[in-house]
Amino acid sequence: MQPYDYGHRRGVEPISWERFEALVRQLALQVEKEDPQIILGVARGGLFPATLLSLLLRRELYPVRLTRRLNDAVVRRTPTWLVRPPDKVRGRRVLIVDEIADSGQTIAMAAEEVRRMGAAHVRTAVLYAHTWAAPRPDYVALTSDALILNPWDREVLVDGAFVTHPELAAALRMQDEATRRPPLPES
Repeated sequence: MQPYDYGHRRGVEPISWERFEALVRQLALQVEKEDPQIILGVARGGLFPATLLSLLLRRELYPVRLTRRLNDAVVRRTPTWLVRPPDKVRGRRVLIVDEIADSGQTIAMAAEEVRRMGAAHVRTAVLYAHTWAAPRPDYVALTSDALILNPWDREVLVDGAFVTHPELAAALRMQDEATRRPPLPES
């Protein structure tokens, strides 16, 4: 399977660690009124905002993992469960946190599973959502159709050297090519 289709992205949105913290604080202010009892962080990228939210709100954090990826490569069209939510969600107010809602499918599947397990109240939150994400999470810190550059996944270690993540490098090349293309003639 090919990497994600980055053709829909418009522009590039670099996120610093400082901006990441500001966006998570913004989410904390939004979700505080829900008074979640448990926070589920969708591994891998969703654990970054989920961990900080759990500390800011002083709530327990449990990692879950449903993904299209294996060893950092996209291998499935539909997310698959690798680590399911704990039984502790039954009867509790649960907040599910991921870093981005692209299609919205991953966080929607997590919410559906937690409801099926008997959670009393389920809400979803992401740092970023694209305008085409459907369903849209309950809470979003930033809506952007840009290619988001998170501080934690820009580089990978290859043969003792840190290099731009190959998938990110390909997406940046796509962005560069898109900006150099002449506009289509109007009909």
